[in-house]
Amino acid sequence: MKNEERHLRAVDKLTELAADIYTQLDERKIPKMSIPLRTKSNIRFDRRSGVWKYGRATGVRSAKKLTGAQMLLRTMYMLEFMEEMIRNNKSSTLREMYYISEGWDKAKFSAQDESNMLAEDLEIITTCMREDFKLRPEEDGARVIGNITIQETDRKGKKKKINCRDDVGDSGYGIPYNVEREKITFVDCDADFIVAIETGGMFDRLVENRFDEDHNAVLVHLKGQPARSTRRFIKRVNEEMKLPVCVFVDGDPWSFRIHASLAYGAIKTAHLSEYLATPTAEYIGITASDILNYDLPTDKLNDRDIQALNAEKTDPRFSDQFWKHEIDLMLEIGKKAEQQALAKYGLDFVTDTYLPEKLTELGIMK
Repeated sequence: MKNEERHLRAVDKLTELAADIYTQLDERKIPKMSIPLRTKSNIRFDRRSGVWKYGRATGVRSAKKLTGAQMLLRTMYMLEFMEEMIRNNKSSTLREMYYISEGWDKAKFSAQDESNMLAEDLEIITTCMREDFKLRPEEDGARVIGNITIQETDRKGKKKKINCRDDVGDSGYGIPYNVEREKITFVDCDADFIVAIETGGMFDRLVENRFDEDHNAVLVHLKGQPARSTRRFIKRVNEEMKLPVCVFVDGDPWSFRIHASLAYGAIKTAHLSEYLATPTAEYIGITASDILNYDLPTDKLNDRDIQALNAEKTDPRFSDQFWKHEIDLMLEIGKKAEQQALAKYGLDFVTDTYLPEKLTELGIMK
């Protein structure tokens, strides 16, 4: 779907939603909106797409109570604001929208989390993305280094070819917030796989050691929990350029969730899993087994880590035997480890030994 078509469709959806609320008022009904529950218990595995999506359980925003009435009022203001942006070809960050609501009198938000949540609710209800509403995230995308050539359309409408290895510096190509086809197309790729890396330090280590050149890889710095544009970029490269994806992260429950969100979708954005997730992504990060097998330097699990690991035991994204074993083992040894712990064996160990062993075991490297 072309950029203009997406925005026009978004306007239609926003108009339909506003019309439905007005119709309820005309019929002297207490207005309400139904929204799928964004909880761990309401995600299900979609076998067709291979990702986790919301189930059928819903909640209701009703004007019966003051808080519900206020949220519906905010919704109407937000609908008008987004429609105006689309028609005037303007855009706003989520942060800017929060501050703009200061002029909405009783509809203003008391915290940005509230406005962010409502924007996500509108994505779910309308089946559009916030990018279709001209809403931009605060965070920028990740960095990419590898022999992949893209064509990017700049803000003046000019198309430029960029090789993400030869035409960039050591920091790599910066992924923009919009990575759809009207902005980015993939021209050529001479690489065998993608390594998505959690930390900047480890990304820089692989770049300095020329891992991308020596092993014909595309390196992507996730910057912790990856931005939506990063996940979408990785998914597009995986599908369009047929590159397998490997996720290299720290060995702790929070990093396990980074892999889960990239591979299966995040719980709060399960409505976009089919659009953002790469279900074939393989985990090559630090595991509890690695801590023992490589005798890695560790930190003790804290109470939040233990709570998170126990929560993951009931998270359907961690239901296979591999994750059950590794989570139980981490709880048993009471330890976690960072990617940089591999430096115990020297600065080249991660690129010469650890990653080749993991990738060969998966059949990605020969």
